[in-house]
Amino acid sequence: MDVDESSGTGSAHGRAGGGRAGGGLTDVRGLRVGHARVPGARALTGTTVVLAPAGGAVAAVDVRGGGPGTRETDALDPRNLVQRVEAVVLTGGSAYGLESAAGVMAWLEERQRGVRVGPDPSQVVPVVPAACVFDLGRGGDWRARPDASTGRAAVEAAAATAEGAQVPEGAVGAGTGAVIGTFKGGVGTASQVLDSGVTVAALVVANAVGSAVDPRTGALYGAYVTERATCPSPAVHAAAQLRLAEARERNGPAPLNTTLAVVATDADLTRAQAQKLAGTAHDGIARAVRPVHLLNDGDTVFALATGAKALGEKDPLALNEILAAGADTVTEAIVRAVRAAEGVEGQGGWFPSYRDLYGAG
Repeated sequence: MDVDESSGTGSAHGRAGGGRAGGGLTDVRGLRVGHARVPGARALTGTTVVLAPAGGAVAAVDVRGGGPGTRETDALDPRNLVQRVEAVVLTGGSAYGLESAAGVMAWLEERQRGVRVGPDPSQVVPVVPAACVFDLGRGGDWRARPDASTGRAAVEAAAATAEGAQVPEGAVGAGTGAVIGTFKGGVGTASQVLDSGVTVAALVVANAVGSAVDPRTGALYGAYVTERATCPSPAVHAAAQLRLAEARERNGPAPLNTTLAVVATDADLTRAQAQKLAGTAHDGIARAVRPVHLLNDGDTVFALATGAKALGEKDPLALNEILAAGADTVTEAIVRAVRAAEGVEGQGGWFPSYRDLYGAG
């Protein structure tokens, strides 16, 4: 099993890129992120694990795509039993790739981490919510997909990182084979520290049917929100449009796709509040990708709250700034994912990167 280290994994298909100038999910203390990819010259898929601190984190989920592939999401309903989870799995391989969560469960069970169901400390059932993106055949091998060994490699990679370690971005983990519109997608992450001292952060796998790029100008949709977007020159944009038309003709119809996100905070949230955070974070996808939440998307957002910092009890609206920041960090993470990605060309198709066609943008 090939594990993507802190600088990402290079291959004939492309390599990871990007930095951490805007922070990342691990700015929420206690959270760790690990990536692994499926080996093979014609494999372009992998798994990403977000590992919570021992004892877990309050978790919630909001699914809005019309074609989701998920596991254990019902357990996160605030009306149900499970209070905290130890890990969240984001994976390629469509529904097949959900098997990767089994490897994470096994790793957690070995460490007696999970919901205790018997008198012995070893008698636990780890609840590991998971969601998948469609990337089948992106490298040319339809049967290349994550399995339990991929999930174990990703959680081991997460556990091996130091607290606050840089999160690799681009074509890593679940973003290895990601495509957003006609462009290469991938993993991106971002964070904010609010005036209250609360940290809010997001990690995304940008793999959408819709586009992250304004067809009128070539600017990234999300950049209109996160910064003063710089539009490419008309000549650069015209040349890019010609190359994208070539890619669409070569690749054929747009495949099934999905954008996944984990939005996290160190605030002490109830499960209902975490559910609200997962829901409003979808707005961040909608600002950066158009159209969004289609029938052939599986757009899913998980929310995690570690509970290290109290929410303002005297202010009934104290949650609002966290909700707003959650959407903002998701948008920024998608922008970073697109900028970090590098193009791939192989038997599975030609997916140019934004940087290939527009430069740094």
